[in-house]
Amino acid sequence: MSYQKEYRESIEHPEAFWSRQAELISWFEKPKTILSQDEKGFYHWFKGGKLNTSYLTLDFHVENGRADQTALIYDSPVTETVLRYSFQELKEEVSKFAGVLREKGIEKGDRVIIYMPMIPEAVVAMLACARLGAIHSVVFGGFAPNELAIRIDDAKPKVLVTASCGIEFSNIIEYKPLVDEALRISNDPPVNVILLQRPQANASMQAGRDFDWDELMSSANPADPVPVDATDPLYILYTSGTTGLPKGVVRENGGHAVALKYSMKSIFNSNPGEVYWAGSDVGWVVGHSYIVYAPLIHGCATILYEGKPVRTPDAGAFWRVISDHQVNTFFTAPTAFRAVKKEDPEAKLKDQYDISSLRTLFLAGERLDPPTYDWLEGIMNCPVVDHWWQTESGWPMCSNPMGLEAHPVKVGSATFPVPGYDIQVLDDEGQPCEPGTTGNIVVKLPLPPSCFPTLWNDDERFQKSYLSQFPGYYQTGDGGIIDEDGYVFIMGRVDDVINVAGHRLSTGQMEELIGSHNGVAECAVVGIDDELRGQVPVGFAVLKDGVQIGQDDLEKELVAIIRNEIGAVACFRKSAIVKRLPKTRSGKILRKTIRQLAFEEDVPVPATIDDPVILSEIKDAMEACGIGKYSES
Repeated sequence: MSYQKEYRESIEHPEAFWSRQAELISWFEKPKTILSQDEKGFYHWFKGGKLNTSYLTLDFHVENGRADQTALIYDSPVTETVLRYSFQELKEEVSKFAGVLREKGIEKGDRVIIYMPMIPEAVVAMLACARLGAIHSVVFGGFAPNELAIRIDDAKPKVLVTASCGIEFSNIIEYKPLVDEALRISNDPPVNVILLQRPQANASMQAGRDFDWDELMSSANPADPVPVDATDPLYILYTSGTTGLPKGVVRENGGHAVALKYSMKSIFNSNPGEVYWAGSDVGWVVGHSYIVYAPLIHGCATILYEGKPVRTPDAGAFWRVISDHQVNTFFTAPTAFRAVKKEDPEAKLKDQYDISSLRTLFLAGERLDPPTYDWLEGIMNCPVVDHWWQTESGWPMCSNPMGLEAHPVKVGSATFPVPGYDIQVLDDEGQPCEPGTTGNIVVKLPLPPSCFPTLWNDDERFQKSYLSQFPGYYQTGDGGIIDEDGYVFIMGRVDDVINVAGHRLSTGQMEELIGSHNGVAECAVVGIDDELRGQVPVGFAVLKDGVQIGQDDLEKELVAIIRNEIGAVACFRKSAIVKRLPKTRSGKILRKTIRQLAFEEDVPVPATIDDPVILSEIKDAMEACGIGKYSES
C-alpha cells in the first residue's frame, strides 16, 4: 500500500485502520471496542482487549520457532563485556525475576521504580514488571537523589530495583548512596530495595530493606504472564515540565504494543530476525520503545550498549558495534554524531570496519541540523532518515516511512506525518497557517495508539498542559512549518522561536547557518531579552578539534553568515566560543538554562544536566564577550 493511501485511511477511518493493525499482535482476548472515550473525554484504544506485553516480547517467539534466536546483545566497552541472550534464555531470566517481584508482594497495578545502568538486568526488570501487570517507572541511572525522591513520591512504588554502580567512560558512579539519600528524603519510600552488586563497586546493604539480586534469583519460582486490559498502564515515564516538577507520562499496554509493532515495519523497514540498534538509554523514551519493546515484539535482536559514541575507546565506537553485530537498522541522536564528527571529521575510523550490513540510519531526539545531515550523507552508503517524536507520543510522529514508500529528502525536514497523526500548524489564535508559515505544531485528536492518554494521577495538568490552548488538538510544544509539498519542518520548541522587533525568527534556522561554518562542530542560538527589540539572538559555538580562530574573527564571520542568509532583521551581533554546550544526559541542549544565565544570578542546576561545570564556563564566555547582563549597553 502506498504511503498516501495508508495515511489517508488512518485519518479518515482510524478505527478500521487500527483494527487491522491490531491483528498483527497476539491477544488473549480480542478488543471489544477499538476507540473509546472515558467520562473525562480522554481517548483510549482497544478497550476490552486482554494481552501481556512481556508475553509478546518473549513467550510468543519461543512458542513460534524463535526460541534459540538471539533476542538481546549486551555490548559494554566500559567493562569489555559482550553477552548474548536467546529469546528462551531471556524469557527464563524475566520469568525468574517476575517471581522475585511476586514474592516481594508485587501484583498487577503496583509500581516498581527501576534505577539502573545499561545492563541486561535493567531490561529483565522492565519485562518482569510487564509480566506481572505491574507498572514500571525507569529513572535514569545517576539522577540526583532529590529528583529520584520526587519520582518515588509521585509513583509510590512498593519496590525499587537498582545496581551498585554505573560507569561513565572510565568513571565509576556509585548508585547506592544516591538511592539511600533519595529514600531518606522521600515521603513515601518503597518497603524493599533489590540491588545487583556489580564487580566494579560493592554497595552496603540495609538489613530488612535491601536484598541481593543474585541471592533472590537463585531461589526464585518463575512467574507466568498475567493477562491485563489493553487500557491498563504498562509504565510511567517522567519528562520535564515547565513548573520544575516532572510529568508522569502514562503508557497503556494495548495501544503501545500495536503501534510499536506497526512502526517496526512501516517506518523502520525492519524484519523479524534482523538486528536493530537504538543507541540510547533505557531511562529515556527511545530506550523504552526501541531498545526494549518494539524490537522484541517484532522478533528482532536488540542491542543494549553500555558505552558512548566517543572515548569508549574512540570515535569509531559506533562503527565497531555495527560491524561486530551486523546491525541492519541504527537509530541514535544527532548530538552523538556531532561528537563523532568533532573527533573524527573525515570519518577515517569508519574505514576500519565493515558496516555493509547497515541498511538505514535513523536520527531523532533533537533537530537534525543540515551540516550534520550533510556530513552523514557524505560518509554513509545508506539512507539517513530524520524523524521526530516525543516522550508523550512513545513512537514517531513524522518520518520518511521507509517500509511503506521512501520519499525524496528535504534537508531539515522530518518528511511526512506518520499514519495516525493528523499534524497541522496553527497560529497563536488557533487558525491554520498558510504553507511555509511558522506556527504551533499540533495534532488533531484523537491521538493514535501508544500516545499517552493522560498524566499519572494528574488529569488536570494533562488537560492544562496539552489540550487547553487549542481545543480539539494536542499541543506538542514545538514550532515549525508544513511546506507546500506537505513536508514537516520542526524548528524547535515554541519558546525557541524568538520575536525580534516584531519579526518571528527561528533560532533553529540560525543554528543551521552557524553550523555550516567549517570551523564549528556544534552550536546553540538562544534569544535573550533586549530593551530595544524585545529579543536578540546570541550564538554559542564549539569549535572542531584543531581549528584555530580567534573570538573576534569567528564572531565577524558568523554575523556575516546570518546577515547574508537571513538579513539585518535578525540583529545577530554576538557570539561566543565555548568548550562545550550544557546538555541533558540524553543529549538535548539546555537552551532555557543558557538564556537564564544571561541575566539571572542564581540559576538552578537542572537535574538532567550531564556536567554542571559547563554552566560556569558559559557564564565566563558571556562575561568575556559582553553578553546579557555583562553587556556594557
